Amino acid sequence: MARKPRIHYHGAAYHVILRGNGGQDIFFSKADRSRFYFLLQEGVEKYGHRIHGHCLMTNHVHLVIQVSEVPLSRIMHNIGFRYTNYLNRRLRRKGHIFQGRYKALLVDADSYLLELIRYIHCNPVRARLVQSPEHYPWSSHRTYLGRDDVGWLTTDLVLSQFAAQQKRARSRYADFVTQGIDEKHRVEFHQGSYQGRILGDDHFGEKSLARAAEPLQRPLRLEQIVKAVCDVYGISTDLLREPGKRQPGAKARAVAAYLIQNADNLTLSELAHYVGRDLAGLSRAAGRLPHRLTRDAGLARKLATIQQQLEQMSKCQA
Repeated sequence: MARKPRIHYHGAAYHVILRGNGGQDIFFSKADRSRFYFLLQEGVEKYGHRIHGHCLMTNHVHLVIQVSEVPLSRIMHNIGFRYTNYLNRRLRRKGHIFQGRYKALLVDADSYLLELIRYIHCNPVRARLVQSPEHYPWSSHRTYLGRDDVGWLTTDLVLSQFAAQQKRARSRYADFVTQGIDEKHRVEFHQGSYQGRILGDDHFGEKSLARAAEPLQRPLRLEQIVKAVCDVYGISTDLLREPGKRQPGAKARAVAAYLIQNADNLTLSELAHYVGRDLAGLSRAAGRLPHRLTRDAGLARKLATIQQQLEQMSKCQA
């Protein structure tokens, strides 16, 4: 029987479980877990999704991921493929590290996100590895408490549901987790509650399937993306091609690189050839942009304007 395709739409949230092949361990050292963290961070910077929670056990991983345009399958392939290569090289062996296809449940975040985050943070307690979630170093719980600083983890969505003020939100979150510390295995967090692939009620399931079935927008050409960027920045394509770090050409190049890096049908190599620039430089510029967006409101507004224009163009082409 053929497997059903993943449900994908912008903003979809998933509970992802990645298990070791045959139940075998996938982490053997602190360095292994640190490498996996690096791949998670790199994925966030490259694909623009959010990670709301994680827990790295010895033989499996829990992730709570909210995607943007890039589908979950591409995100997970990047992580799984690269970690497998890393571990096989380190252990001087060949073969599969992970058990077949990862498990992913589409999650009704409004109804289940808080409980799901608590559930995965308490997983080490259920496994009798620690007595309290805060004593386990390889989950996002300590970041939610403010004890660890993990820049690629998104905590705002969860904490904002407890209080507007961060200190109070963290305190209430900690109480919430403590209240569920004795919670046992919950089947629905592993098998779903709708069609075996959705964690939500019938209404959410039907609405999500309908949303995922909407016609895909036609991919844009590289020239269209470059033109949209140049129009918003008020510059010509020639200025985009000029050498050096002159403004606003350099900023526009970084935005174009970021957009193209996150486009399924285009590559940075194509942009490098088009503007006559170095591929490595464009890649660095695109990688720095998410951090700049958090500090530069003007840049964020420009990017939002460009994305709206591109979305409209894509709809017109469909």
